[in-house]
Amino acid sequence: MAKAHNRQDGPVAPLWVRRPEALHRAAYAVAALVFTVQIAAVVLRGSDWPTALSVLLAGSGVALSWKQPWAGLVVVSAASFAVTAVGHDPLSVWMMAVLVLFSVTLRGKQPLVGTGVVAAFFLGAFMTVGGFRGGAVVGAAALFSAMAGGATGAALRIHREHWWTLEERAESAIATREIEATRRVTEERLRIARDLHDVIGHQVAMLSMHLGAAEIGLPEDAEDSRQALVSARSSARTVVVETQRILALLRLGDEVRDGEALRPTPALSGLEGLIASFESVGLDVRAAIELPDGFVEPSVGVTVYRVVQEALTNAYRHGEGTATVEVRECDGRIRVTVENRVAPSSHDPGSGGGLGLVGMRERVESSNGRLTIDSHDGLFRVRAEFSLLGAVVR
Repeated sequence: MAKAHNRQDGPVAPLWVRRPEALHRAAYAVAALVFTVQIAAVVLRGSDWPTALSVLLAGSGVALSWKQPWAGLVVVSAASFAVTAVGHDPLSVWMMAVLVLFSVTLRGKQPLVGTGVVAAFFLGAFMTVGGFRGGAVVGAAALFSAMAGGATGAALRIHREHWWTLEERAESAIATREIEATRRVTEERLRIARDLHDVIGHQVAMLSMHLGAAEIGLPEDAEDSRQALVSARSSARTVVVETQRILALLRLGDEVRDGEALRPTPALSGLEGLIASFESVGLDVRAAIELPDGFVEPSVGVTVYRVVQEALTNAYRHGEGTATVEVRECDGRIRVTVENRVAPSSHDPGSGGGLGLVGMRERVESSNGRLTIDSHDGLFRVRAEFSLLGAVVR
């Protein structure tokens, strides 16, 4: 995706930069064409076998350089000695050697070494077996053709690497920009969460306190007003719970997975559906649920739901037979009991270091409840007790 952005935001790299093998193959294609023309000329002219052998030596050097760059470059350059020695014009061999040198330096080999090898063979053949035939012009042509081949290949390779560097910088800039935008969004989200916590939390707490004071100051016969104030206080507590849920969502941000934070808050009314979901996966559950008729602190309802969920999860993973679930109201308190037999092949779920049980205990204690987990005679039991209004259970 970053490359696509780069191509849209800046100039498009040439084809040979995006596909560097194109130039490499083109150089060998031209060298093969020169070799073919020379072989055809040898055949048509009826040249002697030393001439044909020298041309074949140059062609074999070109072929060898495809897999062995240095060895092939030495062979095709050395062929200039053979061609010059038989009195043939070395121009075609020079062309093949220069094209191979171009390809070798384009592939990242040392341009100075390659140019030195080719120039040494060219000038050596010119000054020895060539007898300085053609004069200084031919010698200069041999030297500068070698330099041109090596310099062109090296320059194109550097240009290609420069393009790649620009693309990497563009990708890095785009990635940095996206990271910075994400960071700023996260900071703003956390700032909103802090503001909501400081402002709404404080105001709702003050509202609840004033409602409590108003309730205390009512005369004994103002029962309707008292009930209205109780309802208003419960609504204020609900606002606090929902606000905490929204703050949790703001703090989680992109870490939310599967929309968990966007789902409705679990409550006592969802227990039957929860039990049905475990029965659908094969767990036999016997449930006795008696939901209270009056107001239940929302945080207590959420905690009861989670306790039953975690206990049934343990029963499904580690238990056997039937799991029993009881949720009852008694003396202004709600009691939850979940029992199941532990499978002989399973470890005791109550003695391990499972984070589920640790989280269950922390959740119950945060709702001012009391949790008891015990296991004996192969029976695993979870008991939790809460005040309906979230008061501390003693």
